[in-house]
Amino acid sequence: MAKISRDEIKKRGISRFIRSFTFSIDGLKYAYKYEQSMLIHIIATICVICVNFFFQVTGIEWLITILAIGMVLSAELINTAIEAVVDLVTLEIHPLAKIAKDCGSAATFVLAIMAAAIGCVVYIPYIINLLG
Repeated sequence: MAKISRDEIKKRGISRFIRSFTFSIDGLKYAYKYEQSMLIHIIATICVICVNFFFQVTGIEWLITILAIGMVLSAELINTAIEAVVDLVTLEIHPLAKIAKDCGSAATFVLAIMAAAIGCVVYIPYIINLLG
């Protein structure tokens, strides 16, 4: 089997650039199909978008909620990548593998809590106004 250099793999050009989008979509599809948390985050994303339309939030509030959504989804994708790499290295239950997986999961958890706090700051005034 012939060795392929990293330079050959990392060739630049428009076709490589376009293919990179395909790789990204493949990653999204994988996470959606196999990661229960990703499905939950996507449902939450749809809910946030609907609530934004319902309350007719300001442009800044749209930007803030979209940023929070992007951060949580990105963290979930990074967590999925960490889990895949750990599983590639070892399928044994190893203390360091557990730490890597737990910390990746914790990063997503922290961002999800932060996104929920952002949601409270954005939506509570609208809810109070709706009820009052």
